[in-house]
Amino acid sequence: MTVTPSGEADPTGAAGTGGVHLTPSAVTPAEGVAKSGQDLFGAVFGSDTSGFGGLVPRAAAELSTSRPYGGWFDEAVDALEAAWPGFGDNVLRVVVDRGEITLQVTPSSVLELATVLRDDPNLRFELLSSVSGVDYPARAARLHAVYHFTSMTYRRRIRVEAAVTVDDPHLPSVCSVYPTADFHERETWDMFGIVFDGHPALTRILMPDDWDGHPQRKDYPLGGIPVEYKGASIPPPDERRAYA
Repeated sequence: MTVTPSGEADPTGAAGTGGVHLTPSAVTPAEGVAKSGQDLFGAVFGSDTSGFGGLVPRAAAELSTSRPYGGWFDEAVDALEAAWPGFGDNVLRVVVDRGEITLQVTPSSVLELATVLRDDPNLRFELLSSVSGVDYPARAARLHAVYHFTSMTYRRRIRVEAAVTVDDPHLPSVCSVYPTADFHERETWDMFGIVFDGHPALTRILMPDDWDGHPQRKDYPLGGIPVEYKGASIPPPDERRAYA
């Protein structure tokens, strides 16, 4: 099928044989964006190769998903609510999106929740596959720890998220329940500065022990940082080589 300059389909293909032809009006916005020196996300073209240049995040509404969630999600949440007396006070919201379920919980409840997820026979999340961090600079509790639990018995996965502030970045370690959390919590501390209380040895795992700051926070400088080896330094993005 081809598209005529008027934007209507030409069933005969008389307008051309190269597939779908865009009208001039369809390409004008992209050209206008290029001429203005900005990409489709609002970033200004230049020598910034970091990917952050001028991007403006869109704040999503923090709402819970309404019941029924669908699939096995209702069954799992009902089982958790029945097994965990602290469910009502500590589960802030339940989000089901794109075939995944996320529980956002209070920071102090993480260890207790992890124990219930592992031990309850109706849940049986035997494996903690990862602990990672996310930084949302616009939020008061900007540092989020994200846990991914896997039930090999029921072949299910569930995500748990807890948010802390930069001034009080403390969460209980879950190493006593899931030994696999050891290195994951160390990496999250190293990159984001989330402190896991009760961890057996919360030391840096990627950066040198005396490194200043936490490199995956969004306010961490992207350049001008001395490199430990050979006396070199990483220049700021606006001083790096431009490839355009």
